[in-house]
Amino acid sequence: MSIFDYNGGGIVAMKGKNCIAIGADRRLGQQMKTVSTNFKKIFRMQDNILLGLGGLATDIETFSAEMEYKLNLYNLRENRKLKPTAFVSLVSSTLYEHRWGPYFVSPIVVGLQDGTPVISTYDSIGCTTDTENFAVAGTAGELLYGLCETYYREDIPAEELVEIIGQILLAGCDRDALAGWGGVVYLLTTDNLHIRELKTKQT
Repeated sequence: MSIFDYNGGGIVAMKGKNCIAIGADRRLGQQMKTVSTNFKKIFRMQDNILLGLGGLATDIETFSAEMEYKLNLYNLRENRKLKPTAFVSLVSSTLYEHRWGPYFVSPIVVGLQDGTPVISTYDSIGCTTDTENFAVAGTAGELLYGLCETYYREDIPAEELVEIIGQILLAGCDRDALAGWGGVVYLLTTDNLHIRELKTKQT
């Protein structure tokens, strides 16, 4: 088993019309053993940027704290908010800094820049993939990807996007023994951030 799969989990993100949504399950495991059913995998970096992290749980905690530290330092020095595209580069350079002892994480950055949705994924040393429509991570990633291809279409309205991400997350995690135990969906619009909790099969 890969170290990326040790704790399990699934994350999915998708673009909509002037909005973007990201969802993740809540399970923290040690291979097949469930340790916690309320583990956070999506982090609010600032009002228009969210960071989803799959992979090794200890590195998820460490990497999210480091990114929050760097973002706060930027805000203090520059006295302005970081753009999502700049945050994409910041995550990439941070991962590359640790290339000799990499973080075992699979980041998904989502954000809204001037009303335009931004999604970016990475490998463990910071190589960026700017996906056009949707992104997945975690042990349930392959299952989630097929569902994303089925559900995605251009300019999905915000209310429908939440439902679609919820359905994808529930269906994908039901088929993965290392993911599940509830989920959470974040919907980022030009006006606000909406959070919806999901109940799943408790196994």
